[in-house]
Amino acid sequence: MKLIHTTGRNARAAEKTLAALQRRGGAALESVMPAVKRIVTDVRRHGDRALLRYAKKFDGLAGSKALRVRPEEMAAAWTALDPALRDALTTAAEQIRSFARRQMPESWKMPALDGLVTGQLVRPLGSVGCYVPSGRHPLPSTLLMTAIPAQVAGVKRIVAASPKPAPETLAAAHLLEIREFYRVGGAQAIAALAYGTESVPRVDKIVGPGNLYVTAAKKLVAFDCAIDMLAGPTEIVVTSDRGRAADIASDLVAQAEHDPEALAIFVTTRGELARAVMAEARERSRNNPVARQALRRNGVVLVAQNTEEAQEMTNRLAPEHLTVDAASDLDWVQNAGSVFVGRWSAQPLGDYISGPNHTLPTGGMAGVRGGLSVMDFVKLITVQEYAEQAIRALGPKAELLAEAEGLRGHAEAIRERLGRRSAR
Repeated sequence: MKLIHTTGRNARAAEKTLAALQRRGGAALESVMPAVKRIVTDVRRHGDRALLRYAKKFDGLAGSKALRVRPEEMAAAWTALDPALRDALTTAAEQIRSFARRQMPESWKMPALDGLVTGQLVRPLGSVGCYVPSGRHPLPSTLLMTAIPAQVAGVKRIVAASPKPAPETLAAAHLLEIREFYRVGGAQAIAALAYGTESVPRVDKIVGPGNLYVTAAKKLVAFDCAIDMLAGPTEIVVTSDRGRAADIASDLVAQAEHDPEALAIFVTTRGELARAVMAEARERSRNNPVARQALRRNGVVLVAQNTEEAQEMTNRLAPEHLTVDAASDLDWVQNAGSVFVGRWSAQPLGDYISGPNHTLPTGGMAGVRGGLSVMDFVKLITVQEYAEQAIRALGPKAELLAEAEGLRGHAEAIRERLGRRSAR
């Protein structure tokens, strides 16, 4: 990890580093975009023929393994699972479902004035595709985090896609009663979900994280099929003056082990704590090669001159995961995907079992949106119902606005209701 002070001779280097971190994001996507375009175009044009070719080449789909996972396979995976793990998955699912239910918006209507009722209808999307990575680690938790909010929203058709799905992921699908699961990944899976093939009907929206190829494919299809967000490598920021070095370092290592490109940052005003955290992180990542590589490449410790500067830097970073010392710190947090408060709130708890979603904005996008939620799976349809007295009260004003914009047809539609048709 690099240690950078924001004062004295290091001030300029610190600002340069911070500015570069703010600009992190999707630049790496361009390196894979040509290959992704070829795959997506091929699957879109040739359907199953192309999809199965790529699934065989990249996902190891061959022999007796069918593209679609049978419900019996998911049930068998659940039965074979260790009972303690079944209980853990069940508890996690209950926590996630309870949180999503609290997020669910409501349909409502209100009298805006005499004779006018306005409101909104909440309606679910028709279908969603949940992408579940299955590369370095099996991620059944990602299936829980993506499918459960969709279920709470009322989505009728929920599709899972994962290359070489782990037994734990198949078991999670059985727990959630998912009946449509495809053994395919990468850009080819995104193309199939977005455009459909003979075997994979298209979906209305694709959610879930993935590697560079998956993310680039989501970007490519986004105008034809809705997506949740472009997720990059995992990010963690811990902003603390009072935390224990061992706790802070263990969270940094935990998130760093996701990916060699993971970003791990500690922000503090205390130089002594900064050095202690660096030493702890170095020791704790000794036998964790992925975390060690990520910390060496992207680990940064920023020592601010005061608390206000530390807070400002944290908001500029807009991290995916943020840990702070106390609940009072929430008052200054403006940009973060999910916030963990105090020493007992280990960040991995949020990855699995707390309830809030772990599919979170990266690359600074936490400055403009939150994590995946039930809101990603519903539409808010506004409603307005006029009676005669309301159009007589508001119609003339709307008519003036239409005339001011030069939209004569708009004005005429209002005048028609008011019995004041213009001469043609």
